[in-house]
Amino acid sequence: MQNTAIKKVLTVAGSDSSGGAGLQADLKTFQEYGTFGFTAITSIVTMDPDQGWNHAVHPVNSELVRQQLKTVLSGGPLDAMKTGMLGSTEIIEILSETIDEHDIHNVVIDPVMVCKGEDEVLQPENGQAIRELLLPRATIVTPNLFEAGQLAGMRCLSTVEEMKEAARIIHELGAKHVVIKGGKSVKGDKAIDLLFNGSEFTLFENVKLETSHNHGAGCTFAAAITAGLAKGMPVRDAVAKAKLFATEGIKNGFAFNSFVGPVWHGAYNKAEQRMNS
Repeated sequence: MQNTAIKKVLTVAGSDSSGGAGLQADLKTFQEYGTFGFTAITSIVTMDPDQGWNHAVHPVNSELVRQQLKTVLSGGPLDAMKTGMLGSTEIIEILSETIDEHDIHNVVIDPVMVCKGEDEVLQPENGQAIRELLLPRATIVTPNLFEAGQLAGMRCLSTVEEMKEAARIIHELGAKHVVIKGGKSVKGDKAIDLLFNGSEFTLFENVKLETSHNHGAGCTFAAAITAGLAKGMPVRDAVAKAKLFATEGIKNGFAFNSFVGPVWHGAYNKAEQRMNS
């Protein structure tokens, strides 16, 4: 008997060979939420331990991305989708066309512009394409401080007031909701994420966690929001749970090697099981 209760969620993102971020983080998060994850791979990212963990991004041919999307959507409507690293403007154009053609709802745009540990913008032309083609189709956009500054035409943000200013600008570009992932990079003693729905701001605050084992935290947070929306959660509740999910993952992160430590995506459900046992 076919199980029609399982929600279907798509990630259109890059592959992180170290397993902590990108579509690997998305799939692990979708699974932990009890949803079924599909993928369309836009790029493959490798990190070289012989070159100080230098990142190399290898885009996937845009026509191959189109064929992946065709495969995924052959199974009928999706309950939600998210984007991560998008390899080219051609891929962004294909994605915007696909969203319209299939009338996809619950669209989370995570506008990945840099790899963690790197400070060079990946394919700057993609930022403009995201602004023009994806933000107007976004249920939620989830930039970090640097990405929010880029989308809003501001410098990298560091305060809550700057986050609010950027959120207003980004909302005017068409996104229905804006979640700026401030995390531990915001000035002060709190890790802060900000939600703006066009009329009011909601702050989600935690004590800052002093750890470097946070690789994939941003991807995980956005993926958790996506899975929450797929399961019918209101936006505010989806963001609130995603914050708890990502925080628990950071608390239980571990060292993969001398360069990087990923979050553990199974931590939230393990903590829930302990509390309920």
